[in-house]
Amino acid sequence: MGWSVNFAPILPWAVVIGFAIAGVLLVAVMAYARTRGVVLRLAALALLVAALANPSIRNEEREELTDIAVAVIDRSLSQENGERTARTAEAESALNAAIARLGNTELRTVEVRSGISAEDDGTRGFEALNRALADIPPERFAGAVMITDGQIHDVPEDLAQLAIGGPLHGLITGSKRERDRKVVIDRAPRFGIVGKEQTLTFHVEETNGPNLPVDVTISLGKDDVRIVTVTPGVETEVTIPVDHGGQNIVEIGVPPLEGEISAQNNRAVTVIEGVRDRLRVLLVSGEPHAGERTWRNLLKADASVDLVHFTILRPPEKQDGTPTKELALIAFPTRELFVEKLDEFDLVIFDRYRRQTVLPSVYMSNIARYVEDGGAVLIASGPDLASEDGLYYTPLSDIIAAAPTGEVLEGGFKPMLTDAGKKHPVTSDLPGSAGDTPSWGRWFRLVDTTTITGDTVMSGLGEKPLLVLSRTGKGRVAQMLSDQGWLWARGFEGGGPQTELLRRMAHWLMKEPDLEEEALQGTQAGNNLVIERRTMADKAEPVTATLPSGKTATVALNEVSPGRWQGTLPIAEAGLHRLSDGTLDAVAAAGSADAREMSSLVATASVLAPVAAATGGSVQWLEDGFPQLVKVQPGRQMAGSGWLGLKANGAHRVLAVSDIPLFATLLALGALLLGFCAMWYREGR
Repeated sequence: MGWSVNFAPILPWAVVIGFAIAGVLLVAVMAYARTRGVVLRLAALALLVAALANPSIRNEEREELTDIAVAVIDRSLSQENGERTARTAEAESALNAAIARLGNTELRTVEVRSGISAEDDGTRGFEALNRALADIPPERFAGAVMITDGQIHDVPEDLAQLAIGGPLHGLITGSKRERDRKVVIDRAPRFGIVGKEQTLTFHVEETNGPNLPVDVTISLGKDDVRIVTVTPGVETEVTIPVDHGGQNIVEIGVPPLEGEISAQNNRAVTVIEGVRDRLRVLLVSGEPHAGERTWRNLLKADASVDLVHFTILRPPEKQDGTPTKELALIAFPTRELFVEKLDEFDLVIFDRYRRQTVLPSVYMSNIARYVEDGGAVLIASGPDLASEDGLYYTPLSDIIAAAPTGEVLEGGFKPMLTDAGKKHPVTSDLPGSAGDTPSWGRWFRLVDTTTITGDTVMSGLGEKPLLVLSRTGKGRVAQMLSDQGWLWARGFEGGGPQTELLRRMAHWLMKEPDLEEEALQGTQAGNNLVIERRTMADKAEPVTATLPSGKTATVALNEVSPGRWQGTLPIAEAGLHRLSDGTLDAVAAAGSADAREMSSLVATASVLAPVAAATGGSVQWLEDGFPQLVKVQPGRQMAGSGWLGLKANGAHRVLAVSDIPLFATLLALGALLLGFCAMWYREGR
């Protein structure tokens, strides 16, 4: 029930008030003149003014509404350390019991987890609180309680704009005496030029530790491990060689402290993407032919390629009396290219080259050694390879994968992908290769060979090898066993993907990571980590995933297309996942790429303290006991030592309203007439 007096004046309030003031002044003058009946006149005036104000008594039938409090429960990864999980469960149970004892109070609980999707970044406690507040009327909000270790990563920067109409309290689940040691990478390059060094800066942080010098392990690969002694809190610079294109993984680890809360952040991993500054290509054309321009146009079209191209228009051993100095447009710097600067080239291409005195055998031996040491050679052959002065009959035979039989096969054929070619990234999914018969045009000549090593990825006339890719030592060799690829470039019979094929082939030779036939990688798709293995084998071994916390999971792979195997791992932790199938290693970022959740594990009250103070709340440690919960009237202190307050709003819903007019009844009219009559009666005596 709710009783109140309401007014509905018959005349405007200004008229009523003016009449009342005039009447009071008149009565005051009469009182000054000692006129009789002043009191009765004042009473009559009051009854008349009240009648003009038209008061009524209102009775509201109300339903009391409960106050609503919000509990934000931190279920992030850092909450799994020490006794935090148990304390969280105990505090949640105690909070529910305390709310029940208060009466007229409802508790709504929301949970927050860390970094389970790419959009998440650490523990988003205030984001969860705002979602809960969206469904709560502001007049019923009593306050919020966060049960957390204090590591909240979305605290509003501007506390003045914090739209929380009640106190925010923090209950810290950790201990004030926790110890922790962690590695922090301060500056790390995202990219580096292959063959150069990059500088990485890091430091070690300790909480409640001795802060004495400690040995740090820096792993650059399976066989490259460094030990560096550092002082906690002092930045340390190390130089990291970028040995290859693609991912160069650097892992920095520090031994754990005695009694440390967790060793999960004792290791930091960063990835430097190796890129090539400029790709230097040496193209040697043995004779002018229709396909020569195709090679040149392809390589010149790539802005990242520095091309050195020589075409032998006429061999110098041809004797016709022409002076030697006039045999070339410019001098062919053979010694400079094939002795002094050979190792500076990323790729050497022989296009229909025959054995000639221009490049003696010692230079060919240098090229073979260049491949063994990690270089790349592409041999594009025509009838020259099958002749007695072909490249196979030079020291290059040590690196050539397909040996010529001496025959050249003539006849129309469509290049076909072999079973290996359907798996190899250089040839898989080439435009026009779908179906049993490719949609591209025919070629008409093929050098007959016997494959010694490597993968035959394309075949030609009579299913003979057409394109062979092989690895020799640390380097790579590709053999194109026909000189008629230019027919595709000219659009013969619809043409074909010559540009794409040559581009892929050249970049595979130069070890482009995306074209590796043996590769392991992981990418995030929603809340799952998709692990992909590319291999030429008939089966892919299961992959062991090491989570940021150190836990491991085994993922079985299924073939999704020739040479591509995939498996899915649900993301349970944010950070870098290390993948290994026993042969290849890789890292994949899942959830938050910088793993903020695992970077700081020590419980703290300092993060929530400013927000709690701004809202009238407080931050207390559960190791000191669960505080008493009380209801407090708005405007009063909401927290103190050992207790937390929730706002008592007194919100209600009106179910029915009844009005009783005071001067609209005969009784009220009679009282008014009685007052006037008494005044007149007194005046008459």
